[in-house]
Parts: sequence; C-alpha cells; structure tokens
Amino acid sequence: MALAILARRRAAEAVLRRTLAPVSAVSAVSAWRATYAAAAAAEEESDVVVVGGGPGGYVAAIKAAQLGLKTTCIEKRGTLGGTCLNVGCIPSKALLHSSHMYHEAKSSFAHHGVKISNLEVDLPAMMAQKDKAVSGLTKGIEGLFKKNKVTYVKGFGKLASPSEVSVDLNDGGSTVVKGKNIIIATGSDVKSLPGITIDEKKIVSSTGALCLSEIPKKLVVIGAGYIGLEMGSVWNRLGSEVTVVEFAPDIVPSMDGEVRKQFQRMLEKQKMKFMLKTKVVGVDSSGDGVKLTLEPAAGGDQTVIEADIVLVSAGRIPYTAGIGLESIGVETDKAGRILVDKRFMTNVKGVYAIGDAIPGPMLAHKAEEDGVACVEFIAGKEGHVDYDMVPGVVYTHPEVASVGKTEEQVKALGIPYRVGKFPLLANSRAKAIDDADGLVKVVAEKETDKILGVHIMAPGAGEIIHEAVLALQYGASSEDVARTCHAHPTVSEALKEACLQTFAKAIHI
Repeated sequence: MALAILARRRAAEAVLRRTLAPVSAVSAVSAWRATYAAAAAAEEESDVVVVGGGPGGYVAAIKAAQLGLKTTCIEKRGTLGGTCLNVGCIPSKALLHSSHMYHEAKSSFAHHGVKISNLEVDLPAMMAQKDKAVSGLTKGIEGLFKKNKVTYVKGFGKLASPSEVSVDLNDGGSTVVKGKNIIIATGSDVKSLPGITIDEKKIVSSTGALCLSEIPKKLVVIGAGYIGLEMGSVWNRLGSEVTVVEFAPDIVPSMDGEVRKQFQRMLEKQKMKFMLKTKVVGVDSSGDGVKLTLEPAAGGDQTVIEADIVLVSAGRIPYTAGIGLESIGVETDKAGRILVDKRFMTNVKGVYAIGDAIPGPMLAHKAEEDGVACVEFIAGKEGHVDYDMVPGVVYTHPEVASVGKTEEQVKALGIPYRVGKFPLLANSRAKAIDDADGLVKVVAEKETDKILGVHIMAPGAGEIIHEAVLALQYGASSEDVARTCHAHPTVSEALKEACLQTFAKAIHI
C-alpha cells in the first residue's frame, strides 16, 4: 500500500512539473492537490463515476458515497454546482432579490412610511453580493465532497469505454478514471437561434445577462419562458425598458391558461412590454446597439426595433455532444437526450444518465431526484421519481408556482373536474403587507375530489407550493387540505380557501 501511494505521488509530481509554469505557492498547492486526486482516481477503480458536477451530478456523488460506494466526480468547470449554482438558479435569484429590494424602496416604501432620498443602484456592489453567494455555495459543495470522501477530478470527461472515462485535466495532462458504474450528468446548454450569434457582449445568453457591467437603456428578450421573464424582471426593475419577443401566442406555454393571463397582466403593469406571435428574422449588431428585424409569426409586414442588449432565452438543449456517447453505442433521441429505462440505465450496461441529459423537466430539483434514485438502484435499493409531481416556479414578483396538471390538460384528458379559486385580495396577510396581486387555483377530480393540480400566483408562491406537492404525492383531496388548520394570518391560507371553494364554498369570498 505504501509503495502504491508513493507511486501515485510521484506520478502526480511528474505531471505537475510538466504542466505548471511559475505560479504562486497557493496556486501550486491547489494544482498539486487536483493532480494528485486525478492520479489517485486513475489508480483505483471506483464503484461509481459521475461525469458532471451540477445539481444532479454532485447530489448523486454524495448519495453514492453515503451508501458506501467508492465515488469519483468529474467536473470540467473547476467549480461544483453546474449551470444552476454558477450561472443559473443561484445568481439569478440573488439578482432577483436585490433588484426587488431596490424596486420596493423606490416604489413602495413611502406607502409604508419609510422615506428615502438619493436612492441609487450600485451595480458593482449588487454583482459582488451575487458572486459572494455563488462562491460560498460552490465551496460548500467541495466541503461536502471531502466530508463524504468523494474524489473530485477537475477536467473534461469523455467516455472511453463502458467502464472508463478519459479526462483532459484543467491543470494540464490527462488521465483515465475507471468505474464499475458511470453516471452521465452533463446537464444542458443554452439553445441558440438560427442567424443569431451570441457574443455575451451585446447579444447575450442568460449567462451574460447575469453579469452586465451597466444597466441597459433598452433590453430585448427573445423568448417568454421562465428564464427570459426572470432576467427581464431584474433589468426592468433596475430601470431598463424591456420588450419580450415571443414566437408563440402566449408566455410560458406550460402554465395554466387562466393564471398565465393574470401573470402577463401583472408583468405589463410593471411596464414590461410583450410582442407575441412574433419572430426575429434578422439581427444587426454592427453599430453601437442591436437592430432586430421582426415579422408576425404567420407572416406579414416587417418592423425594426432597437436595443442596447439582446437576451436570447429560447430554452436549453441537453449537453450530450462530444462526450463519447457514440463511441460506446449509447442511444439518444432526435433532441440529443439520452434514452434510459426506469432505473436510469442506458442501453449500455453499467452506463446511466440523469438530469437535463435525459427526457423530463429541465429543472435542478428534478436532476437531484434523478441522482438520488439512480444511485439507490446502483446500490441494490429502490428509487423513484414521479415527474408529474415536480413543481415549477417562476421567481418574478409575484412568483408563479405550479404542480400537477393544468385545467387545459385535465379537460383534454376528458376527466370530469371541479375548480376552486381564491384571490389574494381576500387574504388578510396579503392585504396587511400591501402585496395582494395574485390567486390560488385548485383543480380536482369531480367524483373523488382528488387534487389534480395546484397553481399559485402570490408572493412566496415557490414556498407555498410544497404543501400542494405533498398533497398530490399522497393523493389528498381538496377537502383534506381545506380541513387542515393553517396559521393565521398567512398567505398560505389562500390555498386552504381555494380548496374550500373546490369541494364546498370558501369562507372569505
């Protein structure tokens, strides 16, 4: 054993000497540790090798280690947490919160007797707060890896065989990590649009929209989905004139129709503009700003609008190209998603896939559930993820959260149903805090009263929705929730009242 350890150290030192230019002592130590970890991973076969350190990948790695499996996680970014933590969920929520605080101070504080003079945005400080949150959380995951004895290899992993991953190390050189089971957790990437080149300067993805150096006077968002509306809200609150261009006839097509209409009215009230049923047919960024040529989705006269910044937010695609899937015969669909069975195994024995790389909602929390269930199967246990029970949240203000089926989906299935709705205008807590725009809508099966879907537009909807998730998970009826005591005054009481309205009649309307 001592000889093996010595050999690994010497191998690591050799790679280090070949790849390191003169650097600081701290950088050298960090590079040595990374190279040593890679050499150690190459020396011994792991029970589980996870390719990708995002929400699905790092959670899978930690869970596997907790189940007693020797685990290695390979991540190319050099920081753990994937898109979500580094350039997605976390930094966007930081900016959403900061921009909301500014907007409240500017537009609402005076109504509550709080007067502020000389209010201004310090954008560098706002960005620094966001970056601090990201840095702290990524380092926290590294700490969890150490605590659970997960080997962390920094580099780009590519499948070499059903039991080997070739890694181009971030600090130079390469290695091969061997594993009895390989989990592909490579996540997703920004979806580009034909004829539009994202330069992350004037034409940006969500990544670029998170680190603009100044507040644009005019911002055009292409795509009215979750990400586009959230990032549009950030810059709208900070003073940008925001126009959202969407090819479809509606914003957030997956949202319940009635809630969607109210949501759009709320965003328009906040001075966001929408151009629906509209397509972008040309982009000119040769000047100081960007000129976009638009025309109706069904065809017609063209118009030109100008912007300082254009955010392309047309969705995401699985990151599965160039990682060696073809070389070992892993099957994918036309969209590039890896096909798996109910145990998350691909058609190649010992190779699994989870998260955005496979079919299903492209959400961080869905990927986490995939990761846990996948390693439970590998460990000989049972795992399960019900994609019908995965909540979705738009973190604007008010937030919009939902779980289960929309009224349109239930109607299309031909299921007899009842609907109960309760406006926040009748909720005492919402009125007390002067934040009463929104509603709660419950859809339940008519005969059994079983809840089929819940849709909430309210401040804190992303927190309230979990009561509904639990209700659906255990097959609760609207009466079950309505007869459950809720603290008063709370916005959550609106869900209780909506359930009362579904099976009987609400008290406060």
